[in-house]
Amino acid sequence: MPAAEARSERIEVRTTPSMKALLQQAARFSRKNVTEFLLEAGIQAAEEALVDRRLFRLDDAQWQAFQDVLDRPVQSKPRLARLLAEKSVLE
Repeated sequence: MPAAEARSERIEVRTTPSMKALLQQAARFSRKNVTEFLLEAGIQAAEEALVDRRLFRLDDAQWQAFQDVLDRPVQSKPRLARLLAEKSVLE
């Protein structure tokens, strides 16, 4: 999160008293307030959840296999074409 960006948005969370107490205790032990503790933990969890969507690592053999799949000729997929031609349940 950029340091220069102003904090203008709110996030409200409902919790149980025991969950709140646990978060307060953890924040205290981390020498942070609850907001700082939750933001830091939430941002870290969000980045970890998204990292697999943005970055993946391959060794040389895996990279070559990936390239081979991307470079192979297009194959006809009649079942996929039929599925895409059907009306969606959302339509």
